[in-house]
Amino acid sequence: MNTDIVPGSLAAIARQESRSIAETFIDAQAVIVVDVSGSMASQDSRGGRSRYDVMLEELAALQANLPGRVAVVAFSDRPVFVPGGQPPFLNGTTDMAMALRFVKPADVPGMRFVLVSDGQPNDPDETLAVARTFRQRIDTIYVGPEERPAGRAFLERLAKASGGQVMTAERVNLLAQTTQHLLSA
Repeated sequence: MNTDIVPGSLAAIARQESRSIAETFIDAQAVIVVDVSGSMASQDSRGGRSRYDVMLEELAALQANLPGRVAVVAFSDRPVFVPGGQPPFLNGTTDMAMALRFVKPADVPGMRFVLVSDGQPNDPDETLAVARTFRQRIDTIYVGPEERPAGRAFLERLAKASGGQVMTAERVNLLAQTTQHLLSA
């Protein structure tokens, strides 16, 4: 597991302000739920690099631009809270429903949720059922290739189930900019 601490991440702000991660999390305005399943290793992102590698760069930029305001949760077969801001590559399946159940306790007024994925969950029906239980909206960002529109269509259904919106960060290239746009909307 990668233990790097990204500037602007919850761990970085906690260290800088001599606070606990829990105290820092209270100031977070968004939970970014990031797919780190096997498909994120696809080498179809900028410069021929993997979606995962480019996503790490974009997440770092997002946290630098919104210090202490973004909590990161990575998921594959299991969800992992990532206060340091740099999710490990878990390389399993895509248990999106479990990831949503994991972040559900943060479903309080004022919190935003952004799910970043190529939209291929293990159980689409269960995932949509969990999304419908959220009081706050779940925005989604599709990061897969354009030639697999089924993933984008699923993320549109997920966003709609919670009153959110879907955007495309073409092959992960614009994740930071796209997420900042969603958070300011």
